[in-house]
Amino acid sequence: MSGKNSYLSYTMKGFVLSKTDISQIVTVTFTLFAVIDVLGSLPVIISIKKKVGEINALLATVVSGGLMLLFFLIGEQMLEFMGLDIKSFAIAGSIVIFILGLEMILGLEFFKPDKDSGAGSSTLVPVAFPLIAGSGTLTTVMSLKAAYEYYNILIAILINLVIIYITLRSVNFLERILGPSGIAVVRKFFGVILLAIAVKIFRNNIGVMK
Repeated sequence: MSGKNSYLSYTMKGFVLSKTDISQIVTVTFTLFAVIDVLGSLPVIISIKKKVGEINALLATVVSGGLMLLFFLIGEQMLEFMGLDIKSFAIAGSIVIFILGLEMILGLEFFKPDKDSGAGSSTLVPVAFPLIAGSGTLTTVMSLKAAYEYYNILIAILINLVIIYITLRSVNFLERILGPSGIAVVRKFFGVILLAIAVKIFRNNIGVMK
């Protein structure tokens, strides 16, 4: 590649990635990583795992990724078709997050495993939604389209899905590293964080409801 070129690029089946593209991918990747906060959700995931057994990492990753792609492509149209709006969706997600926070802080149990459905149902709710692909994540995915190229967002989503899968597959290892006391401390701390996030989402959306 010539040194005169002002950008780094490579071609794969006609696809060219420039410095601008790399910058966008990095920015969007870190934005989604911060919003998804799968590491911050570890105490909740560990707690759910204790209730239902193993969490299907692949299923949770595929479902959450499917939700992100669905909302990226037709999110607003889908909600409008069902007579809903993004504000109502965000408020519903905030209520679920609030309940999860109460569980973590007070030691209560609201989300109880369904004996007939096994671990799969808990893998979908609340792990895939709203912990991973929650209202904040889905809203962010839709809003990023206004500022970044579509394919850069898709690459960033894929990178985050890989991180999510690795994290969910490593839950047992991370649980051993933290230990019971470490999990208890982290659980209480992130319980407060979840409550704050839920209140913020609720407050930001309830004021504009008509």
